[in-house]
Amino acid sequence: MATGRTQRLASAPHALAIAGTALALAALGQAVAQGIMLTAARAGQTAPGTTAGEAVSLCLLALATTVPLIFLRPAAAAGAITAASTVSLTVFGSGALTVAGLAAQLLASYRLGYEGVSRAAGLAGGDQQDRTPVLACGLAVPFLVLALDGRAGISAILLAALVPAAAWAGIAQRARGEAARQATAREVMAGTLADHMARGERARIARELHDVVAHHISMIAVQAETALETTPGLPAAGAQRLAEIAGTARAGLTEMRRLLGVLREDAGGAAARHPQPGLPQLAELIDAARENSGAGARLIVSGPVAAFDPSVELAAYRIVQEALTNARRHAPGAAVDVELRYGEGTLLLQVRDNGPGPPAGYLAGANGHDGARSPGHGLTGMRERATAAGGSLRTAAAPGGGFLVEATLPAKPELA
Repeated sequence: MATGRTQRLASAPHALAIAGTALALAALGQAVAQGIMLTAARAGQTAPGTTAGEAVSLCLLALATTVPLIFLRPAAAAGAITAASTVSLTVFGSGALTVAGLAAQLLASYRLGYEGVSRAAGLAGGDQQDRTPVLACGLAVPFLVLALDGRAGISAILLAALVPAAAWAGIAQRARGEAARQATAREVMAGTLADHMARGERARIARELHDVVAHHISMIAVQAETALETTPGLPAAGAQRLAEIAGTARAGLTEMRRLLGVLREDAGGAAARHPQPGLPQLAELIDAARENSGAGARLIVSGPVAAFDPSVELAAYRIVQEALTNARRHAPGAAVDVELRYGEGTLLLQVRDNGPGPPAGYLAGANGHDGARSPGHGLTGMRERATAAGGSLRTAAAPGGGFLVEATLPAKPELA
């Protein structure tokens, strides 16, 4: 939170050194001019040594009202400049204080109000910083006394009014900066809290998935494999079905572990996550479908192969996965063709089988209409994935018999 203020304070000495040096040179030049004028005015009235001494004193006081701004901390610089200005006005009157000295006095007062009694107080706060307003007002007391006395003239009146005003302007600027930093810190803390709450919710969902859903899927796989091993006289078709159930359950567990790795960001980290499947993994998916169903399945690719957005490739993979599952469920033993047609910025995905096709009375489904083969959610899920990726999905009876799932996906997702 204090980083911005630290950087400003770190660069402040350079600016103060430049400003203090310029003011010191200007004050010295004005003091020399005043000394020359004083010498000319008093020629023949006083001893030469006295006039020279007054000129030297003017030069030294001019430096004393500006140089402390370069080397001293805020409180010390303001005190030293106030003392030098007071002596200058007391000894030589209103005309002895240079314009540069007046500017240095106001700058030192503003710096005192902005940075506090010390830089440490300005950064860390505490009792010292609370005494800054009192000290800032105390700087005006000598000038107020001189103004009431009447000997210092207009310079004392100006300083008595402007010194506390400059100090309070610095205090107000510091308060605004601290309020802005606190508001920024609150925003950061609110964002961090929201992020922690989201992580906690993801962790809770991951625990539920692991402890409940994954357990039941694992039990399905174990029971199917146990039935396959222990049931005597099991027909070959039944054994195949049990093997498919066990394989599907194991695949579901694999996907569940992948999902848990994404949800548990704070546990395993990015290194423990598995990459999301995409188009390169379609060959493995089709090989697994061929082995599980015992029917023919092939992948057909046409057009110049190109890499698509990962979310688009994941949507294509899930659509093919669900279409193969539906084909195995509703058209067992049917051959399945998965075709990818790469176009210019688009991907046409077709999954068709040579099974019995949709039931009588089936209506082809496009976006906005399910046209489902069954009361399940498979086709609805595929359509939602295609829509989320910025594409569309159509289901219909395949030419020559069978069922067709056709999705058109863009190169990059176009979320509504």
